[in-house]
Amino acid sequence: MKLSETIQTLTKYKAWANELTFSGVHELPEGEATKKRQTRFGNMVHTLNHVYVIDDIFKAHILGNTHNYTERNTDSHPPLEDLWRLQRVMDKWYVDYANKVSDERLSEVVKFQFVGGGEGAMSRADMIIHVVNHSTYHRGFVGDLMYQVPAIPPANDYPVYLREIDENA
Repeated sequence: MKLSETIQTLTKYKAWANELTFSGVHELPEGEATKKRQTRFGNMVHTLNHVYVIDDIFKAHILGNTHNYTERNTDSHPPLEDLWRLQRVMDKWYVDYANKVSDERLSEVVKFQFVGGGEGAMSRADMIIHVVNHSTYHRGFVGDLMYQVPAIPPANDYPVYLREIDENA
């Protein structure tokens, strides 16, 4: 499998898993998604907002652009519906980018500044792998928070995605 094919699969997986997670959070009883909990970002929606912010930061890095973020999350988050809409647009951007980028371009190393300070340099492929992995990590936090409601989080692991697309092929 070519690098670009792997990146295409991973970005589609990320969009699929985000859709399941946002849908699951949306179905929770009123107030549960923003209820203050013992977690790094305080609640489910603010955790998902952090994922969006990091996606946006790395989108700028991939494109060689600057961004306006000074932190890894914003002080507040938009309502769940608005964030879901923004995340869908972001996920579509990553999928579309993956569908058109060449292996050579994916392998190019891009220099950037980390939000927390310091210089970074990663290939575009590594940046995309990072945002996929990063979102998976934080969806895990959201899943744990859903158990505290109590609610059962959706099964959004990579093997489940591969099974789903295989069954729908």
